[in-house]
Amino acid sequence: MQRTIIQNATIVNEGRTFVGSVVMEDEKITQVIEGVETPHCDVSTIIDATGMLLLPGVIDEHVHFREPGMTHKATIASESLKAVMGGVTSFMDMPNCIPQTTTIELLEAKHRIAEACSPANWSFYLGATKDNLSEIEHLEPTTNCGIKVFMGSSTGGMLLGDDESLYAVFRSTPLPIALHCEDQDIISANIEKLKKEELEIRNCPVVEGGTQPNFHSSSQISNYSIPNSQDLPLRYHPLIRSEEACYRSSARAVEIASKTGASIHILHISTARELTLFQRGPVKDKQITAEACIPHLLYSDADYATMGTAIKCNPAIKTAADREALRRAIREEVIDTVATDHAPHTPADKEGGALRAASGIATLPHSLTAMLTLADEGCFDITDVVRTMCHNPALRYSIAHRGFIRPDYQADLVLINKTDNVWMVQKTWVNGILAYSEGTVNPTARGQRLIFDR
Repeated sequence: MQRTIIQNATIVNEGRTFVGSVVMEDEKITQVIEGVETPHCDVSTIIDATGMLLLPGVIDEHVHFREPGMTHKATIASESLKAVMGGVTSFMDMPNCIPQTTTIELLEAKHRIAEACSPANWSFYLGATKDNLSEIEHLEPTTNCGIKVFMGSSTGGMLLGDDESLYAVFRSTPLPIALHCEDQDIISANIEKLKKEELEIRNCPVVEGGTQPNFHSSSQISNYSIPNSQDLPLRYHPLIRSEEACYRSSARAVEIASKTGASIHILHISTARELTLFQRGPVKDKQITAEACIPHLLYSDADYATMGTAIKCNPAIKTAADREALRRAIREEVIDTVATDHAPHTPADKEGGALRAASGIATLPHSLTAMLTLADEGCFDITDVVRTMCHNPALRYSIAHRGFIRPDYQADLVLINKTDNVWMVQKTWVNGILAYSEGTVNPTARGQRLIFDR
């Protein structure tokens, strides 16, 4: 029997911050002690956490680990290692790999990969198509996180844009349906409109003073965005994947869910307007919930000029006003969860402009520390960070015995310290095993398949 005590930590849990200690015995938390009381038990390891934060392990319900089929970009092994380095003890991976994860057989193949290599706990979404309703209906609720629906920004059979398919999927399962919501018709129309405008700019004669007329007052004609016949300047990205494209699709999903009773979770909300679709309050009381992702909380469209395609993602990063509304929605319990949408690419993938450069940002190792920094800046409270990254993902997906620091829960914990005003993850425990410690990942640590109370 292995018993470890983390002493004198500043524990952030269930809306409170207090100094205390946590005792782990094998996989489980056995005691949570408030104050400086010494536990009445023998311990194998004592860790003095004075001045450090002790949090539940982060549950990231939205990652793209690229395996199978795109392992030149990343693998389940490489990205789960980054997860525990960042204090993420559980992840849920998306189905848009090669082949797409649209059958239970392919889903189970990914579970076998994770079982062999992942130091973090895992689950995988089944992707919805027009043709796999039988697979969705036979998915075991207690061992699978949910269904992923692409209402925009996907290829092949996983792009569901028609009402008949959406109603059929929404009626087919009691499991959470996670949605990427962007209206593809609006996006296509925006592309054509902007291509015409860009062509007019290029063909316009130079006017007095040596400049060309500026068709978009917020930007200059510049090479930060690679204009050519097959591409558009990067600054157009939030105009292509516009507020209207996001709102129209999200509103449609909410309408269909309201009519069918489906349990939906709309991913990576990027606009203030979309927030009007959601209710304020505890996640446990909601059928329709919302996620924000790290890039939309950190950046605004002004940052494209300096950061280029490094921050290109779908949905596009929008205005500073949208970013502030998202931060406020975290405080007000309108946004229910915060995830990364972690999506690694090669440097070559990120070359180009609004159309050619790949969309996706690899933020997983820094998501928790980024959120704690935003809390330091007053964007929201540290308890909001824990609620949206640890508690609410567990509640929203009905994950068994994770997401909280409670006796008899799995010992998924992260210890964080601030040095020279910079937050750093010191240690990460997964099921009571020290998976990461001060720069080193335990090569023998293995997580577990997530189980759901449904």
